[in-house]
Amino acid sequence: MRKGPSWFNVTSLVLGFAFLYLPIVLLVIYSFNESRLVTVWGGFSTKWYVELFSNQQLLDAAWVTVRVAFFSATLATVLGTLAAIVLARSGRFAGRTLFSGMVYAPLVMPEVILGLSLLLLFVAVDQARGFWTIMIAHTTFAMCYVAVVVQSRLAGFDRALEEAAQDLGCPPLRTFFSVTLPIILPGVIAGWMLAFTLSLDDLVIASFTTGPEATTLPMKIYSQVRLGVTPEINAVCTILVGLVTVIVITASIVTKRQEVLKERDMRLAEAQA
Repeated sequence: MRKGPSWFNVTSLVLGFAFLYLPIVLLVIYSFNESRLVTVWGGFSTKWYVELFSNQQLLDAAWVTVRVAFFSATLATVLGTLAAIVLARSGRFAGRTLFSGMVYAPLVMPEVILGLSLLLLFVAVDQARGFWTIMIAHTTFAMCYVAVVVQSRLAGFDRALEEAAQDLGCPPLRTFFSVTLPIILPGVIAGWMLAFTLSLDDLVIASFTTGPEATTLPMKIYSQVRLGVTPEINAVCTILVGLVTVIVITASIVTKRQEVLKERDMRLAEAQA
């Protein structure tokens, strides 16, 4: 007879989830608080969301954050996918260790070190800091996460499909876009969404690489929290939590759907054979 989970495991799991998610739940609840005092419940109200959309500084910071996240995630997805293909397909070549180390270095490098290094680079090349420097910085650290996700997808890829397409006269580039990319697309989409989420969340690296004309939302929130938490901060954080949750759920659904379709196609191919 199979035993159920022990009380110790259940208790540890409950306490762990409570430690992680209870503060987020309280933040969401108090974003609907009538009172301006964030620790005193004064009744249900949505007025802080109305005032939030009247706060031009927060809206400008949110627009900068979304644009940086979109462009950096897209560029990181392209570069990370190419890096994953090289690492998964090229075998051993001269400089592979150095190349893989440079690709994966941002995974283990402290954000302070990475931000300071990029700051020194931009100063050395006399590049004015602003929107584009933040985007380059976010692309730098997000690319490695995309490479990891896509490389794991390529690990189980059946290269016989590519060989069959090329035997039928399909050029290598067309083979990639017609055969390889559709199969690894769930990993590419998951990598893009992960890069997008990481860019939305970043504070440290953006603080080093930003300029006076480009302030991201995490930086704006941090500067206001130092003066005291306001209900508007709770409201904007709730919106961010909701956005990230939608992205994660969407990525899970897309990945699961692609896996189901792949299994169905494999069963049909086996049945026809």
